[in-house]
Amino acid sequence: FLYDGYWEDIGTIEAFYNANLGITKKPVPDFSFYDRSAPIYTQARFLPPSKMLNADITDSVIGEGCIIKNCTIHHSVIGLRSWIAEGAVIEDALLMGADYYETEKQREVIEAEGGIPVGIGKKSHIKRAIIDKNARIGDNVKIINRDAVQEAARETEGYFIKGGIVTVIKDAVIPNGIMI
Repeated sequence: FLYDGYWEDIGTIEAFYNANLGITKKPVPDFSFYDRSAPIYTQARFLPPSKMLNADITDSVIGEGCIIKNCTIHHSVIGLRSWIAEGAVIEDALLMGADYYETEKQREVIEAEGGIPVGIGKKSHIKRAIIDKNARIGDNVKIINRDAVQEAARETEGYFIKGGIVTVIKDAVIPNGIMI
């Protein structure tokens, strides 16, 4: 059987990043979730719809159950249960989302104890990056690869860089005010 449908080798960070952002391509994405002749079979999650409050979102795909407040998102894929706080800027990024919700009360307690809730903090800037599941990105964090580093192993700090793409690892905590 010769398969001639959509297929991408995602064996590198850059290929994975490009394949995921390919679904935002205009006018026709590399892969369409809306093709009746190629249905997608998946397990239903029964999540609430995403809530976008005063957000500026362009050329992006937003998963279910997200809470997005007064921020800017451009050319990005936002995974399920993502929380993006006020003033954040997300550009050319892939956010994998979260495996669970933290209630507003839980988030307040976490912050009162000096912790960082799951999601993207206030006034943070994420550009050309992959943020894995359950990451806790503090307020005023800049993940922009300012120095155009191509390769860096910083797993103990919660991230690594391959091909110039910053990847924040699953369950990582990036403290307030950090510049990557």
